[in-house]
Amino acid sequence: MKHDGRLALCCSQRSAGVDPSLQAENRMPAPSQTTAAVPKQQKPRPTSSRDERFRSDVHTEAVQAALAKYKERKMPMPSKRRSVLVHSSVETYTPPDTSSASEDEGSLRRPGRLTSTPLQSHSNIEPWLDRVIQGSSTSSSASSTSSHPGGRPAAAPTAAATTLTGPAAHAHLDVHSAPPDVTTGLGELSHRERPQLASVRGVARGYSGSVLETAGGVPVNSRVSSKIQQLLNTLKRPKRPPLKEFFVDDFEELLEVQQPDPNQPKPEGSQMVVLRGEPLAVGVPWPPSLLAALQRWGTTQPKAPCLTALDTAGKAVYTLTYGKLWSRSLKLAYTLLNKLTSKNEPLLKPGDRVALVFPNSDPVMFMVAFYGCLLADLVPVPIEVPLTRKDAGSQQVGFLLGSCGVTLALTTDACQKGLPKAQTGEVATFKGWPPLSWLVIDGKHLTKPPKDWRPQTQDAGAGTAYIEYKTSKEGSTVGVTVSHASLLAQCQALTQACGYSEAETLTNVLDFKRDAGLWHGVLTSVMNRMHVISIPYALMKVNPLSWIQKVCSYKARAALVKSRDMHWSLLAQRGQRDVSLSSLRVLIVADGANPWSISSCDAFLNVFQSRGLRPEVICPCATSPEALTVAIRRPPDLGGPPPKKAVLSMNGLSFGVIRVDTEEKLSVLTVQDVGQVLPGADVCVVKVEGAPYLCKTDEVGELCVSSTTTGTAYYGLLGITKSVFETVPVTAGGMPVSDRPFTRTGLLGFIGPDNLVFVVGKLDGLMVVGVRRHSADDIVATALAVEPMKFVYRGRIAVFSVTVLHDDRIVLVAEQRPDASEEDSFQWMSRVLQAIDSIHQVGVYCLALVPANTLPKAPLGGIHISETKQRFLEGMLHPCNVLMCPHTCVTNLPKPRQKQPEVGPASMIVGNLVAGKRIAQASGRELAHLEDSDQARKFLFLPDVLQWRAHTTPDHPLFLLLNAKGSVTSTATCVQLHKKAERVAAALMEKARLGTGDHVALVYPPGVDLIAAFYGCLYCGCVPVTVRPPHPQNLTTTLPTVKMIVEVSKSTCVLTTQAIMRLLKSKDAAAAVDIRTWPTILDTDDIPKKKVANIFRPPSPDVLAYLDFSVSTTGILAGVKMSHAATSALCRSIKLQCELYPSRQIAICLDPYCGLGFALWCLCSVYSGHQSVLVPPLELESNVSLWLSAVSQYKARVTFCSYSVMEMCTKGLGAQTGVLRMKGVNLSCVRTCMVVAEERPRIALTQSFSKLFKDLGLPARAVSTTFGCRVNVAICLQGTAGPDPTTVYVDMRALRHDRVRLVERGSPHSLPLTESGKILPGVKVIIAHTETKGPLGDSHLGEIWVSSPHNATGYYTGYGEEALHADHFSARLSFGDTQTIWARTGYLGFLRRTELTDASGERHDALYVVGSLDETLELRGMRYHPIDIETSVVRAHRSIAECAVFTWTNLLVVVVELDGLERDALDLVALVTNVVLEEHHLVVGVVVIVDPGVIPINSRGEKQRMHLRDGFLADQLDPIYVAYNM
Repeated sequence: MKHDGRLALCCSQRSAGVDPSLQAENRMPAPSQTTAAVPKQQKPRPTSSRDERFRSDVHTEAVQAALAKYKERKMPMPSKRRSVLVHSSVETYTPPDTSSASEDEGSLRRPGRLTSTPLQSHSNIEPWLDRVIQGSSTSSSASSTSSHPGGRPAAAPTAAATTLTGPAAHAHLDVHSAPPDVTTGLGELSHRERPQLASVRGVARGYSGSVLETAGGVPVNSRVSSKIQQLLNTLKRPKRPPLKEFFVDDFEELLEVQQPDPNQPKPEGSQMVVLRGEPLAVGVPWPPSLLAALQRWGTTQPKAPCLTALDTAGKAVYTLTYGKLWSRSLKLAYTLLNKLTSKNEPLLKPGDRVALVFPNSDPVMFMVAFYGCLLADLVPVPIEVPLTRKDAGSQQVGFLLGSCGVTLALTTDACQKGLPKAQTGEVATFKGWPPLSWLVIDGKHLTKPPKDWRPQTQDAGAGTAYIEYKTSKEGSTVGVTVSHASLLAQCQALTQACGYSEAETLTNVLDFKRDAGLWHGVLTSVMNRMHVISIPYALMKVNPLSWIQKVCSYKARAALVKSRDMHWSLLAQRGQRDVSLSSLRVLIVADGANPWSISSCDAFLNVFQSRGLRPEVICPCATSPEALTVAIRRPPDLGGPPPKKAVLSMNGLSFGVIRVDTEEKLSVLTVQDVGQVLPGADVCVVKVEGAPYLCKTDEVGELCVSSTTTGTAYYGLLGITKSVFETVPVTAGGMPVSDRPFTRTGLLGFIGPDNLVFVVGKLDGLMVVGVRRHSADDIVATALAVEPMKFVYRGRIAVFSVTVLHDDRIVLVAEQRPDASEEDSFQWMSRVLQAIDSIHQVGVYCLALVPANTLPKAPLGGIHISETKQRFLEGMLHPCNVLMCPHTCVTNLPKPRQKQPEVGPASMIVGNLVAGKRIAQASGRELAHLEDSDQARKFLFLPDVLQWRAHTTPDHPLFLLLNAKGSVTSTATCVQLHKKAERVAAALMEKARLGTGDHVALVYPPGVDLIAAFYGCLYCGCVPVTVRPPHPQNLTTTLPTVKMIVEVSKSTCVLTTQAIMRLLKSKDAAAAVDIRTWPTILDTDDIPKKKVANIFRPPSPDVLAYLDFSVSTTGILAGVKMSHAATSALCRSIKLQCELYPSRQIAICLDPYCGLGFALWCLCSVYSGHQSVLVPPLELESNVSLWLSAVSQYKARVTFCSYSVMEMCTKGLGAQTGVLRMKGVNLSCVRTCMVVAEERPRIALTQSFSKLFKDLGLPARAVSTTFGCRVNVAICLQGTAGPDPTTVYVDMRALRHDRVRLVERGSPHSLPLTESGKILPGVKVIIAHTETKGPLGDSHLGEIWVSSPHNATGYYTGYGEEALHADHFSARLSFGDTQTIWARTGYLGFLRRTELTDASGERHDALYVVGSLDETLELRGMRYHPIDIETSVVRAHRSIAECAVFTWTNLLVVVVELDGLERDALDLVALVTNVVLEEHHLVVGVVVIVDPGVIPINSRGEKQRMHLRDGFLADQLDPIYVAYNM
C-alpha cells in the first residue's frame, strides 16, 4: 500500500461535477514535474468512490498468486461487428485468444514455457497483431487455436490442437436423413431481403461446383467453428463434483438440489450468550430533550460557533452560531405552523411529514430546516436533491414520499432554481412522486414570530422525530422512523462512547443528511455545543487533503470520515509536510463495518503516524439504518480493549463458519473489530435464514440489537416492521433470550475475544449460491485485485445476484476505461473468472463490461446497485462486452433423460385398444359414399377434364390474375387455357423434339402462362416440374437452386418467358452457375398458334403426371412423384372438402411452385370448374391490402394464403383497418380462410389476424390451417362443413419426453396446440411410435402416418437412392394392422377424440401437429422443438424481432434478429440465456445477434434453420455480436 500511492497530482481541469474519483483520467502530469517527482516504476492509480474500500495488498497478492496457478487456457473470444466496437480496433479479426479458464485437468503444460503470470500478460498482444497482419489467424482452425500467446509455433502439438485436427475436423456429421443432402452454404446471404425458398442451399451430391465440401457439407475451416471447438475444449473440464439427490419439480423432471458436502465445515462452538453493553452513565446532567439543549445553548451561548460551511475552494463561507440556529429555527417553525394555508386551513398540523431537499454543499440551511421542523413538531424526511426527472431510484423515493403523505418540500433558493422545471416554470413533477408544494426557507421568505410565541415544549417521548430513508437490495426505498426518545438516547450513547465534551471541534466529511453524518454532525454535536466543520463532497473531489488540513488548522479533537476519504488523502499527501494530526483524539471511520476498510486504516496510519497521528485514535464503527450505531471502538482514554484483527478463511465464511485460516494463504478475509456495543445496548447474533435462533460462538449470523437507541419501524409497513424491529431471538431449545424485542441490523458478523464486535458483510450484499454464501463486496475486492489500474474505470464494479432456475446466480458489471481494447477486456474478464473461481470457489454467471460513466449513480457518486440490477434484467444496461458462464455455474439442471425400454408388441392389442387406450387412428369421409363414382372415373386424367370443359363450357372463366394495383392483368377461360396448352405442346414436340415421359422445367413467374405450360406438358406426355424463377436482384443465392432442381429432376428442356431466358444466360448468371450446361431453353412468349394432332392419353392412371420439388426446412431438396391417379384424387378430395363447383369463386394468395399451393393454383380449378382469383404474394410487397381487397371485391367464400402473407397483413395493415373500411373492404363473405402450412399451426399469428380483421367483418371462426408434407401434400384442410378447430393445452415438459399431458389453459409450462383442419375425404391417419413403428393410443405423441389415394408415389432422385427412403412411402405397422401400406410424414403429432360430432354424426377425431421430426433437437436425452425455444426467446425482450435455434456439436446456438440499435445487442445475451434456462432447462452455447432479415425464410414462411446454420459456420452472417457462453 505504501509503494503505490506516489502520485503527482496536477490540479488542472477540475470540475466540481465530476465523478468521485480524483479525475484519475486527467491526471497526466506535465513532464517537467514528473521527471523530478515520480520514480520510474510507479503507475498512477485510478481511484474511485468504491475501490479503495476494497484495496488490500495482501488480497491483491493472493489474487495474482491464484492466477499464476492457472495454466493458459483457450476461451473463445466473442466476435463483434466493427460498428459495435466501443472504438474500432484490429479486433474484428478475432485473435486466437490467450486467455485462460479454470483448471483443466486434461491440458498439457506446454513444453519449455513457464506459465506466464498475469503481470506479464500484456506482452501477448503484439505477436497477435503480427499474426493478423499475416492473415494466418483465420487460415485454418487448427493453426488459429494452437498458436501460442507468444506467437511462436508450438514445440509439440498441444492438447487443443490435436483434438481439433483429429476426429472433430473430419467427423462426418450426417444430420440429414432425407433425399439429396444439399447442406452446403453458398455465397453471402443478402441481408436486405429475406432469401426466399432456401435458395442458398444448393448442390446435391455429385454436383461438381466450386463449393467447400467439408464435414457433413459444412465448411469447418471458418473462424466460427474453430471458436466452437475452443468452447468445447473449455467445457470438457469437469464441473463441480456431481450431485447426488434430486427434488421433484411438480412433474417427472427432476432438478438437482445441492446436498451439503459431508466435509464442509460446521460450527462447533457452544451457543452464544447475549452480550450486554456498559450501562449509560448515571448522574450526568443530560438535557431532557435535544430541543431543550438547543434552546439552552441558543439563549445562553448565542455567540458559540455551531457549524462552519466551506466552499469548493476550502474557504469558510459561513459560520452558524447557536444563537442564529435557535432564532432561525424558531422563525421557520412559526412560518410552517402559522403562515402556510390551503383553502383557509393550516397546511400542516403537528406530526405531519415534510421533505427536506438540500444539496450536500449547504449544511447550514439543512440544520435550520431540520431543527425548525422538530420545533414545529413536524417530522423531517431528508432526501437527495433530484437532478433529472429520471434519477436512478428516484421513483422509489417518490413512493416513500407518497406513503409518508408528504405534501411540502423545504429547500433553498439556489437549489430550487437548479431543479428541473416544467413549462409553467413550476418545479417539474418527478416520476412516481406525489404533488408537492416547494417552500424556499432563505431568511427573506420567513416570518418573524411574535415576542410571546413559543413552540410546544416536547419531552423525549415515543412520537416520531424524523424519518431516514434506506434503499433495500431490491431497490425499494423505505423510511426508518426514529422517535424523540431514541434520538435523545442515541446522542447520549454516542457522547459517552466517543467521550465528546462541550465545545469540542469535529470535522465531518460525511453526508449530514443521514447515518453517522447526521447522528454525529447535526444531532450529538448540538447536545454538546460542539463546533462542526462540514467538508462538502465537491471539495473532497478537488482537494482530498482538505479534511486533514481543516483538522490541522482548527485543531479539531474529533474527525468523522469513511475509509474512502483516508484512501484519497493518502494519494494526495505527497509533498504536504506541514500537516499535523496530533490534535485528534478520535478519528471515527464510519464504514468500519465494511471488511475491506482495514487496509485503508492501516495504510493511513503507516503514512500519518509520522505526522502526529496516534494509532489508538482510529475508531471504526458499525452502523445500520434500522439500529443506528451498533458498535464503535472506544478511544483509549475511555479504557476500551486494544484493537484486534481476524484472518478468516473465505471458504469457512461461505458456510457461515469462523475458521482462522492457517494453510490456504490465498483465500482469506482480514477484518478489524468495530469495537464494543453502545452503552445501554444488548447484542446477540442470530441465524440468517429461518427463525431467529442464537448462533454458536464460531458461527456467522445477523447482529441484533436491543436498546433504546434504535429506530422504531419502517414507516407504514407493519409486516416487515414486525420481523425486523420486533425480533425475539430464541435459544436452541426455543426459549426467548429476553423479554425485550431486538432489532435486526442487516450486518453479518460475530462476537470475538474481549467482547469485540466483528462484521464480515451485509445482508444486502449476501448471495446464496447452492448452499454457500458469498458477499458481494468480497467479490468486488477480488475483481479489483485483478490488474485494476489497467482496466476498470475508477474501480466502478457492481456485483449482485439474479435468480435463474431456483438459485442465485452472480452477476458482475464493471465500467471499463475508455481506452481499453477488446483484447484487454476479454483478458480481464477471463482473469476475473479465474480469480473468483480460485478464491471464492464460485462461478460467475454473467460478467458484463459497460462504457465508462454509464452505470446509474447513487447520490454520492457510487454505483446504484439495485438500479443496475433492474437494468440488467430489463435488458437496458447496454454493455459493450459480455461473458456468460452458464455451463460452469448451473449445476442444478434436471437429470438427462435415459430412454426407457419400450413395451414390445407382446403388450397385445385387445380389439382397438393399445395399453388400455383407443388406438389413435382417424379418417376423413369415405369417398365411395360421396358421389357418383362414374364422374370420378371420367375425371381420372386432368388433360381429359380440361378438354371436356373447353368443349362443354368454353367461355367459363377459370382464372383471373391480379397485379399490385388490383386490376386483372390476364384471364383464362376453359377454351383459352386449352388452346394455350396446345400451342405449348406443339412447341415441345416440334422445337424441342421431346418425347413422352421427358421432364420439362417450368420457370415462370406466378400467372396464367405457368398453368398453360403445365397443361401443355401433359398434352404431349411430358412430365412438368414447376420451378420458382431466380430473383434478378439476388442471383447468387437464388439461381443455384434453380439449376439444382433442373439437374436433379433430369429436365431435358426449360420452358420460360423471354425476360427470364435472358436472365438465365446473362453475365451475372454466369458468375453464379455454369450457364453452358443449361438444357434447351424455350421461351413461350410468342410461339405460333398450332394444334396438336392428338393429345397424349396415359396408358394407365399410375403413370407419372408431374414432379413436385421443394426445399424442406432442414435444407433438403426433395422431389416427389405424383401419378395421374394421385393428382385427380387430390383434386377430388379438395373439391369435396371445400364444396367447390363451377359457380364458386375462391381467392388464392400462395406461391404456385410446390405442395398444396401448386395444386390449388394449377389443378383444382380445372378439375372442379370454379373460378380462381390469383394473387401473387410478391405483389403484396408493394400493396399489402391487395389480397384482402380481392377477397372482398370477388366475395370469395373460400380463400387460401400462407403464413408469410398473413404476417404481412397483420404487421402492415394493423393500423389501417379504418382506412380499408372506408374503401369498402368487407370480409363478411368469407366462410373459411385457410393458411397452407407444413408445420405446427401458429396460433398467435392466426388469432391476432382474426382479431384485427374482425372490424372488417371477418367471421371469428373463419381462419384455420391446413396440413400437408412431402409424402402427401394435403392431409388436413378445414373446408366449409364440420366442427370448428379445437385448441388444447399440453404440458411442454411432458412433450420433451414424447408424451402428451393435457393441462388447463394458463397453467405453468402449458403450450396451446390447435387442430390442423379436418382430415380430407379418403385420407386415413394413424399415430405410430417413432422407433418401434407400433400403433399408439389416443393422445400419445408419435409420428403421423397417412394412407390415401393421393399420397405421392415416392421421392424422385436421380441417384438410385429411392431404396433408402422407400419406407417413407410404404411403411407397415410392426403389429396390429400389418397389412395397410402407410406413408410416413416425418411429423410428430397426436390424435384426440373430441366431444364434437362431424357431418356423419360420428365423434370427431382431431389431429394435432407438434412439429417436424427432422427439425427436433435431441438435447440432454430429451426432444425439443425449435419453435418452443424460439417463442420463449422472442418474448424475452421487445427488440428481438425473430429468432432461430439449431444445434452444432451438441451446443445449442440461438440466433436472434435485433430490431433496435446495435448498442443494445449485448443486452440480449443474458436475457436469451436466462429465458432458455428458466423455461427449457437448457444451457445456450452460442448467442448470435444479427440484423433483421438475416434468418432465411422459405415461401411458406418457414425458417430455414439448417441453411442458417451453414451460413453461421461459414462466417457468412456478418453478425453484430457472437457470444460464446462458457
